[in-house]
Amino acid sequence: MNKRMDRTRLNLGAYILQSYARTEKHICEVAESGLDFITCGLEYSDTKTLDLFYKNGLGAIVCGVLPGWWGGNGENAGTMSKMNPLPLYEKAAENFRDHPAVWGIDCGDEPSALDFPHYGKIIETVDRAFPNQFGYLNIYPNYASYATNDAAATVNQLGTKNYSEYIENYCRYVPTDYICFDFYCYSADVPKFYENLRIVADACRRTGRSLWIVLQLNSHREDYLLSADQLRFQAYTALCFGAETVIWACYTGGWWYHNALDESGNKTEQYEKLKTVNGELRAFSEAYFKFRRRETYIVGGEDLRKSGIDSLRSLDIGWVRGLCAEGDRTLIVGDFERRDGEKDRALCVCAADDPSGRKKDEYLITFETDAEKICCRSAYGTVPVERSESGRCAIAVRTNEFIMISAE
Repeated sequence: MNKRMDRTRLNLGAYILQSYARTEKHICEVAESGLDFITCGLEYSDTKTLDLFYKNGLGAIVCGVLPGWWGGNGENAGTMSKMNPLPLYEKAAENFRDHPAVWGIDCGDEPSALDFPHYGKIIETVDRAFPNQFGYLNIYPNYASYATNDAAATVNQLGTKNYSEYIENYCRYVPTDYICFDFYCYSADVPKFYENLRIVADACRRTGRSLWIVLQLNSHREDYLLSADQLRFQAYTALCFGAETVIWACYTGGWWYHNALDESGNKTEQYEKLKTVNGELRAFSEAYFKFRRRETYIVGGEDLRKSGIDSLRSLDIGWVRGLCAEGDRTLIVGDFERRDGEKDRALCVCAADDPSGRKKDEYLITFETDAEKICCRSAYGTVPVERSESGRCAIAVRTNEFIMISAE
Protein backbone atom coordinates (compact mmCIF):
# COMPACT_ATOMS: atom_id res chain seq x y z
CA MET A 1 0.00 0.00 0.00
CA ASN A 2 1.86 3.08 -1.27
CA LYS A 3 0.19 5.64 0.96
CA ARG A 4 1.27 8.28 3.49
CA MET A 5 1.26 6.00 6.50
CA ASP A 6 4.70 4.42 7.06
CA ARG A 7 3.91 0.73 7.29
CA THR A 8 7.53 -0.34 7.85
CA ARG A 9 7.29 0.35 11.58
CA LEU A 10 4.90 0.04 14.50
CA ASN A 11 2.12 2.63 14.26
CA LEU A 12 0.26 3.94 17.31
CA GLY A 13 -3.07 5.71 17.04
CA ALA A 14 -6.08 6.71 19.10
CA TYR A 15 -9.75 7.35 18.57
CA ILE A 16 -11.42 10.75 18.69
CA LEU A 17 -10.13 14.31 18.95
CA GLN A 18 -13.01 16.51 20.01
CA SER A 19 -13.17 20.20 19.09
CA TYR A 20 -12.15 21.25 22.62
CA ALA A 21 -8.73 19.62 22.10
CA ARG A 22 -7.60 21.13 18.79
CA THR A 23 -5.42 24.06 19.84
CA GLU A 24 -1.73 24.06 18.93
CA LYS A 25 -0.90 23.12 22.51
CA HIS A 26 -3.27 20.15 22.36
CA ILE A 27 -1.88 18.90 19.07
CA CYS A 28 1.66 19.10 20.46
CA GLU A 29 0.47 16.99 23.40
CA VAL A 30 -0.93 14.37 20.99
CA ALA A 31 2.54 14.05 19.44
CA GLU A 32 4.24 14.06 22.87
CA SER A 33 2.03 11.15 23.98
CA GLY A 34 3.76 8.96 21.39
CA LEU A 35 0.81 8.72 19.01
CA ASP A 36 1.29 8.73 15.24
CA PHE A 37 -2.30 9.38 14.21
CA ILE A 38 -5.87 10.05 15.29
CA THR A 39 -8.74 8.14 13.77
CA CYS A 40 -12.32 9.40 13.45
CA GLY A 41 -13.80 12.35 15.26
CA LEU A 42 -11.85 14.70 12.98
CA GLU A 43 -13.44 16.13 9.84
CA TYR A 44 -11.46 16.46 6.63
CA SER A 45 -12.76 20.05 6.30
CA ASP A 46 -10.95 21.13 9.50
CA THR A 47 -7.83 22.33 7.67
CA LYS A 48 -6.62 24.39 10.64
CA THR A 49 -6.28 21.27 12.78
CA LEU A 50 -4.87 19.26 9.90
CA ASP A 51 -2.21 21.95 9.38
CA LEU A 52 -1.21 21.50 13.03
CA PHE A 53 -1.15 17.72 12.55
CA TYR A 54 1.20 18.02 9.61
CA LYS A 55 3.43 20.47 11.48
CA ASN A 56 3.77 17.93 14.32
CA GLY A 57 4.29 14.88 12.12
CA LEU A 58 0.84 13.43 12.83
CA GLY A 59 -1.62 11.74 10.53
CA ALA A 60 -5.40 11.58 10.55
CA ILE A 61 -8.00 9.07 9.47
CA VAL A 62 -10.79 11.51 8.76
CA CYS A 63 -14.55 11.15 8.83
CA GLY A 64 -17.24 13.07 7.01
CA VAL A 65 -15.93 12.21 3.55
CA LEU A 66 -18.01 9.11 2.79
CA PRO A 67 -21.52 8.05 3.80
CA GLY A 68 -21.52 6.78 7.37
CA TRP A 69 -22.18 3.19 8.39
CA TRP A 70 -22.23 1.30 11.67
CA GLY A 71 -23.40 -2.29 12.08
CA GLY A 72 -24.82 -1.55 15.53
CA ASN A 73 -27.13 -4.24 16.85
CA GLY A 74 -27.36 -5.93 13.45
CA GLU A 75 -30.84 -4.75 12.47
CA ASN A 76 -29.49 -3.16 9.28
CA ALA A 77 -27.35 -6.16 8.26
CA GLY A 78 -27.33 -6.82 4.53
CA THR A 79 -28.94 -3.48 3.60
CA MET A 80 -25.83 -1.39 2.99
CA SER A 81 -25.75 -1.68 -0.80
CA LYS A 82 -29.30 -0.32 -0.94
CA MET A 83 -28.85 2.42 1.68
CA ASN A 84 -25.32 3.45 0.62
CA PRO A 85 -24.96 2.66 -3.10
CA LEU A 86 -21.60 3.05 -4.83
CA PRO A 87 -22.44 6.27 -6.70
CA LEU A 88 -22.54 8.07 -3.33
CA TYR A 89 -18.91 7.12 -2.74
CA GLU A 90 -17.84 8.12 -6.22
CA LYS A 91 -19.53 11.51 -5.82
CA ALA A 92 -17.92 12.03 -2.40
CA ALA A 93 -14.48 11.58 -3.94
CA GLU A 94 -15.18 14.36 -6.44
CA ASN A 95 -15.78 16.84 -3.60
CA PHE A 96 -12.79 15.79 -1.49
CA ARG A 97 -10.01 18.32 -0.85
CA ASP A 98 -6.73 16.58 -0.09
CA HIS A 99 -4.35 17.50 2.73
CA PRO A 100 -0.93 15.98 3.47
CA ALA A 101 -1.97 15.08 7.04
CA VAL A 102 -4.86 12.92 5.83
CA TRP A 103 -3.63 9.31 5.83
CA GLY A 104 -6.91 7.46 5.66
CA ILE A 105 -10.63 7.80 4.95
CA ASP A 106 -13.12 6.34 7.42
CA CYS A 107 -15.38 3.84 5.64
CA GLY A 108 -17.53 2.73 8.56
CA ASP A 109 -17.52 0.57 11.65
CA GLU A 110 -18.42 -2.99 12.61
CA PRO A 111 -20.31 -4.20 9.53
CA SER A 112 -22.13 -7.50 9.20
CA ALA A 113 -20.57 -10.15 6.97
CA LEU A 114 -23.72 -9.79 4.85
CA ASP A 115 -22.34 -6.41 3.79
CA PHE A 116 -18.78 -7.55 3.06
CA PRO A 117 -19.37 -8.01 -0.71
CA HIS A 118 -20.51 -4.37 -0.92
CA TYR A 119 -17.62 -3.25 1.29
CA GLY A 120 -15.23 -4.94 -1.11
CA LYS A 121 -16.49 -2.65 -3.87
CA ILE A 122 -16.27 0.36 -1.55
CA ILE A 123 -12.63 -0.33 -0.64
CA GLU A 124 -11.76 -0.74 -4.32
CA THR A 125 -13.50 2.57 -5.04
CA VAL A 126 -11.68 4.37 -2.24
CA ASP A 127 -8.29 2.99 -3.30
CA ARG A 128 -8.91 4.20 -6.83
CA ALA A 129 -10.46 7.57 -5.97
CA PHE A 130 -8.12 8.57 -3.12
CA PRO A 131 -4.57 7.82 -4.34
CA ASN A 132 -2.89 9.21 -1.21
CA GLN A 133 -5.20 7.57 1.34
CA PHE A 134 -6.40 4.12 2.34
CA GLY A 135 -9.91 3.13 3.31
CA TYR A 136 -10.20 2.51 7.05
CA LEU A 137 -12.62 -0.17 8.20
CA ASN A 138 -12.87 -1.57 11.72
CA ILE A 139 -14.81 -4.81 12.24
CA TYR A 140 -16.58 -6.57 15.11
CA PRO A 141 -14.75 -8.41 17.88
CA ASN A 142 -15.73 -12.00 18.64
CA TYR A 143 -18.11 -10.90 21.40
CA ALA A 144 -19.84 -8.63 18.84
CA SER A 145 -20.22 -5.75 21.30
CA TYR A 146 -23.93 -6.17 21.92
CA ALA A 147 -25.52 -5.33 25.23
CA THR A 148 -27.48 -8.56 25.72
CA ASN A 149 -24.93 -10.64 23.79
CA ASP A 150 -27.10 -13.75 23.55
CA ALA A 151 -26.42 -16.25 20.76
CA ALA A 152 -29.12 -14.93 18.45
CA ALA A 153 -27.92 -11.34 18.73
CA THR A 154 -24.33 -12.31 18.07
CA VAL A 155 -25.22 -14.22 14.91
CA ASN A 156 -27.48 -11.34 13.86
CA GLN A 157 -24.59 -8.89 14.15
CA LEU A 158 -21.91 -11.02 12.53
CA GLY A 159 -24.10 -12.39 9.77
CA THR A 160 -22.36 -15.76 10.12
CA LYS A 161 -22.65 -18.78 12.36
CA ASN A 162 -19.35 -18.04 14.16
CA TYR A 163 -16.46 -15.59 14.29
CA SER A 164 -14.06 -17.71 12.24
CA GLU A 165 -16.53 -17.68 9.37
CA TYR A 166 -16.94 -13.91 9.81
CA ILE A 167 -13.18 -13.40 9.33
CA GLU A 168 -13.05 -15.86 6.43
CA ASN A 169 -15.75 -13.88 4.65
CA TYR A 170 -13.91 -10.64 5.32
CA CYS A 171 -10.79 -12.05 3.70
CA ARG A 172 -12.81 -13.38 0.77
CA TYR A 173 -14.57 -10.12 -0.08
CA VAL A 174 -12.77 -7.10 1.43
CA PRO A 175 -9.39 -6.32 -0.20
CA THR A 176 -7.72 -4.33 2.58
CA ASP A 177 -4.11 -5.29 3.27
CA TYR A 178 -4.87 -5.26 7.00
CA ILE A 179 -7.57 -6.53 9.35
CA CYS A 180 -8.57 -4.12 12.11
CA PHE A 181 -10.85 -5.07 14.99
CA ASP A 182 -11.62 -3.62 18.40
CA PHE A 183 -11.46 -5.63 21.58
CA TYR A 184 -12.09 -4.05 24.98
CA CYS A 185 -10.56 -6.61 27.26
CA TYR A 186 -11.80 -5.15 30.53
CA SER A 187 -15.43 -5.14 29.46
CA ALA A 188 -15.18 -8.67 27.99
CA ASP A 189 -12.82 -11.44 29.14
CA VAL A 190 -9.22 -12.51 28.63
CA PRO A 191 -9.70 -15.96 27.02
CA LYS A 192 -11.93 -14.40 24.36
CA PHE A 193 -9.19 -11.79 23.80
CA TYR A 194 -6.72 -14.58 23.07
CA GLU A 195 -9.24 -16.34 20.84
CA ASN A 196 -9.96 -13.18 18.85
CA LEU A 197 -6.25 -12.47 18.39
CA ARG A 198 -5.57 -16.06 17.33
CA ILE A 199 -8.31 -16.10 14.68
CA VAL A 200 -7.36 -12.74 13.18
CA ALA A 201 -3.59 -13.29 13.44
CA ASP A 202 -3.85 -16.64 11.67
CA ALA A 203 -5.98 -15.07 8.93
CA CYS A 204 -3.43 -12.27 8.52
CA ARG A 205 -0.59 -14.77 8.21
CA ARG A 206 -2.56 -16.88 5.75
CA THR A 207 -3.52 -13.94 3.50
CA GLY A 208 -0.44 -11.73 3.91
CA ARG A 209 -2.25 -8.95 5.79
CA SER A 210 -1.26 -6.73 8.68
CA LEU A 211 -2.97 -7.06 12.08
CA TRP A 212 -4.39 -3.83 13.53
CA ILE A 213 -6.18 -3.72 16.86
CA VAL A 214 -8.16 -1.17 18.86
CA LEU A 215 -7.47 -1.51 22.60
CA GLN A 216 -8.90 -0.03 25.76
CA LEU A 217 -7.43 3.07 27.42
CA ASN A 218 -10.66 4.21 29.05
CA SER A 219 -13.18 2.35 31.18
CA HIS A 220 -16.85 1.45 30.85
CA ARG A 221 -17.16 2.12 34.61
CA GLU A 222 -16.94 5.60 36.08
CA ASP A 223 -15.44 4.26 39.32
CA TYR A 224 -12.63 2.30 37.66
CA LEU A 225 -9.44 3.41 35.92
CA LEU A 226 -7.17 1.09 33.96
CA SER A 227 -3.59 0.91 35.20
CA ALA A 228 -0.46 1.24 33.06
CA ASP A 229 0.08 -2.50 33.52
CA GLN A 230 -3.37 -3.21 32.08
CA LEU A 231 -2.43 -1.15 29.03
CA ARG A 232 0.83 -3.11 28.82
CA PHE A 233 -0.96 -6.45 29.05
CA GLN A 234 -3.25 -5.58 26.14
CA ALA A 235 -0.58 -4.09 23.89
CA TYR A 236 2.16 -6.62 24.57
CA THR A 237 -0.18 -9.56 24.13
CA ALA A 238 -1.21 -8.07 20.79
CA LEU A 239 2.45 -7.78 19.78
CA CYS A 240 2.98 -11.46 20.58
CA PHE A 241 0.26 -12.17 18.02
CA GLY A 242 2.00 -9.96 15.45
CA ALA A 243 0.07 -6.67 15.73
CA GLU A 244 1.56 -3.92 13.58
CA THR A 245 -0.81 -1.06 14.45
CA VAL A 246 -2.23 -0.38 17.92
CA ILE A 247 -5.10 2.10 18.33
CA TRP A 248 -6.25 3.28 21.77
CA ALA A 249 -9.81 4.18 22.73
CA CYS A 250 -10.22 6.98 23.50
CA TYR A 251 -7.98 10.06 23.53
CA THR A 252 -10.83 12.51 24.16
CA GLY A 253 -14.47 11.80 24.91
CA GLY A 254 -16.00 9.35 22.49
CA TRP A 255 -17.52 6.68 24.68
CA TRP A 256 -17.18 5.59 28.30
CA TYR A 257 -15.10 7.27 31.01
CA HIS A 258 -11.52 8.26 31.83
CA ASN A 259 -10.00 9.11 28.48
CA ALA A 260 -6.55 10.68 28.04
CA LEU A 261 -8.11 14.16 28.21
CA ASP A 262 -11.11 15.29 30.24
CA GLU A 263 -14.05 17.25 28.86
CA SER A 264 -12.19 20.52 29.39
CA GLY A 265 -9.24 19.32 27.34
CA ASN A 266 -6.95 18.79 30.33
CA LYS A 267 -4.60 15.82 30.58
CA THR A 268 -5.69 13.07 32.96
CA GLU A 269 -3.61 10.36 34.60
CA GLN A 270 -4.59 8.14 31.66
CA TYR A 271 -2.61 10.48 29.42
CA GLU A 272 0.54 9.84 31.42
CA LYS A 273 -0.03 6.08 31.33
CA LEU A 274 -0.61 6.24 27.57
CA LYS A 275 2.58 8.25 27.08
CA THR A 276 4.62 5.79 29.18
CA VAL A 277 3.34 2.66 27.40
CA ASN A 278 3.58 4.25 23.95
CA GLY A 279 7.20 5.11 24.74
CA GLU A 280 7.89 1.48 25.59
CA LEU A 281 6.20 0.27 22.41
CA ARG A 282 8.16 2.78 20.37
CA ALA A 283 11.41 1.47 21.87
CA PHE A 284 10.67 -1.95 20.34
CA SER A 285 9.57 -0.77 16.90
CA GLU A 286 12.83 -1.21 14.99
CA ALA A 287 13.77 -4.60 16.46
CA TYR A 288 10.18 -5.87 16.29
CA PHE A 289 9.73 -5.01 12.62
CA LYS A 290 12.74 -7.04 11.56
CA PHE A 291 10.55 -10.06 12.26
CA ARG A 292 7.04 -11.32 11.54
CA ARG A 293 4.84 -13.80 13.39
CA ARG A 294 4.79 -17.51 12.63
CA GLU A 295 2.78 -18.83 15.60
CA THR A 296 1.73 -17.85 19.13
CA TYR A 297 1.66 -20.05 22.22
CA ILE A 298 0.30 -19.81 25.76
CA VAL A 299 2.74 -21.36 28.22
CA GLY A 300 1.80 -22.12 31.82
CA GLY A 301 -1.06 -20.80 33.90
CA GLU A 302 -4.70 -21.84 33.81
CA ASP A 303 -6.37 -24.04 31.23
CA LEU A 304 -7.33 -21.71 28.40
CA ARG A 305 -8.54 -24.24 25.84
CA LYS A 306 -11.74 -22.26 25.28
CA SER A 307 -9.53 -19.65 23.60
CA GLY A 308 -8.67 -22.28 21.01
CA ILE A 309 -5.06 -22.42 22.16
CA ASP A 310 -3.85 -25.28 24.32
CA SER A 311 -1.92 -24.02 27.33
CA LEU A 312 1.48 -25.74 27.32
CA ARG A 313 3.50 -26.62 30.39
CA SER A 314 6.63 -25.70 28.47
CA LEU A 315 7.52 -24.73 24.91
CA ASP A 316 9.75 -26.66 22.50
CA ILE A 317 10.30 -25.12 19.06
CA GLY A 318 13.71 -26.36 17.95
CA TRP A 319 16.15 -23.59 18.78
CA VAL A 320 14.44 -23.07 22.16
CA ARG A 321 13.39 -25.99 24.37
CA GLY A 322 11.67 -26.31 27.70
CA LEU A 323 10.74 -22.63 27.92
CA CYS A 324 8.58 -21.90 30.96
CA ALA A 325 8.14 -19.42 33.78
CA GLU A 326 8.92 -19.88 37.44
CA GLY A 327 5.83 -20.94 39.39
CA ASP A 328 4.00 -22.02 36.20
CA ARG A 329 3.04 -18.40 35.51
CA THR A 330 1.36 -17.56 32.22
CA LEU A 331 3.48 -16.46 29.27
CA ILE A 332 2.23 -15.41 25.85
CA VAL A 333 5.00 -16.39 23.44
CA GLY A 334 5.15 -15.37 19.79
CA ASP A 335 7.47 -17.32 17.50
CA PHE A 336 8.78 -14.87 14.88
CA GLU A 337 10.90 -15.19 11.73
CA ARG A 338 12.94 -12.62 9.81
CA ARG A 339 11.10 -10.58 7.19
CA ASP A 340 14.20 -10.45 4.96
CA GLY A 341 14.42 -14.23 4.63
CA GLU A 342 17.42 -14.69 6.90
CA LYS A 343 17.28 -17.75 9.16
CA ASP A 344 17.32 -15.83 12.47
CA ARG A 345 14.34 -16.37 14.76
CA ALA A 346 13.03 -14.41 17.73
CA LEU A 347 10.57 -14.91 20.54
CA CYS A 348 8.24 -12.10 21.65
CA VAL A 349 7.22 -12.82 25.23
CA CYS A 350 4.60 -11.13 27.40
CA ALA A 351 4.73 -11.98 31.11
CA ALA A 352 0.94 -12.31 31.25
CA ASP A 353 0.41 -13.80 34.70
CA ASP A 354 -1.81 -10.92 35.87
CA PRO A 355 -4.09 -9.23 33.29
CA SER A 356 -5.73 -7.31 36.16
CA GLY A 357 -2.53 -5.30 36.62
CA ARG A 358 -2.42 -5.70 40.40
CA LYS A 359 0.78 -7.74 40.82
CA LYS A 360 4.33 -6.43 40.73
CA ASP A 361 6.08 -9.80 40.76
CA GLU A 362 9.52 -10.54 39.41
CA TYR A 363 10.38 -14.10 38.36
CA LEU A 364 12.51 -16.16 36.01
CA ILE A 365 11.86 -17.44 32.51
CA THR A 366 14.10 -20.41 31.77
CA PHE A 367 14.88 -22.44 28.65
CA GLU A 368 17.54 -24.47 26.89
CA THR A 369 19.12 -23.58 23.54
CA ASP A 370 21.97 -24.66 21.31
CA ALA A 371 22.64 -21.05 20.28
CA GLU A 372 26.03 -19.85 21.46
CA LYS A 373 24.80 -16.35 22.26
CA ILE A 374 21.34 -15.20 23.32
CA CYS A 375 20.24 -11.57 23.28
CA CYS A 376 17.27 -10.34 25.31
CA ARG A 377 15.77 -6.85 25.04
CA SER A 378 13.16 -4.99 27.06
CA ALA A 379 11.78 -1.52 26.43
CA TYR A 380 14.56 -0.17 28.64
CA GLY A 381 17.55 -1.90 27.09
CA THR A 382 19.43 -5.18 27.18
CA VAL A 383 18.32 -7.74 29.78
CA PRO A 384 20.99 -10.03 31.30
CA VAL A 385 20.80 -13.72 30.35
CA GLU A 386 22.26 -16.04 32.98
CA ARG A 387 23.51 -19.40 31.73
CA SER A 388 24.10 -22.33 34.06
CA GLU A 389 26.82 -24.95 33.63
CA SER A 390 24.17 -27.30 32.22
CA GLY A 391 23.43 -24.70 29.53
CA ARG A 392 19.98 -23.64 30.79
CA CYS A 393 19.30 -19.93 30.33
CA ALA A 394 17.45 -17.76 32.84
CA ILE A 395 15.99 -14.29 32.32
CA ALA A 396 14.36 -12.18 35.03
CA VAL A 397 11.07 -10.51 34.04
CA ARG A 398 8.36 -8.50 35.76
CA THR A 399 4.62 -9.04 35.52
CA ASN A 400 3.22 -7.55 32.29
CA GLU A 401 6.70 -6.89 30.90
CA PHE A 402 7.50 -7.57 27.24
CA ILE A 403 10.84 -8.96 26.08
CA MET A 404 12.33 -10.10 22.78
CA ILE A 405 14.68 -13.08 22.83
CA SER A 406 16.89 -13.78 19.82
CA ALA A 407 19.96 -15.84 18.95
CA GLU A 408 23.03 -13.92 17.82
